[in-house]
Amino acid sequence: MTNIKINAEWEMIKLKVKRKYRDLTDADLAFIPGQEEELVTRLMKAIQKDRTYVEFMLKKMLLNMDTNRL
Repeated sequence: MTNIKINAEWEMIKLKVKRKYRDLTDADLAFIPGQEEELVTRLMKAIQKDRTYVEFMLKKMLLNMDTNRL
């Protein structure tokens, strides 16, 4: 179970993730509020990284919303 809460910022985070991992499809990045677990699981498979890395990456992007940093 993930402890990440994504809300209205998803579109900005989605752009950052897509810029970092250009091979990701819109289906990989599909997100419905409240289904963070499914998103993390999809991203784990798509970028071939473990849960810890994916959660860290998303949390870091949530913290840096005002910057263009990945």
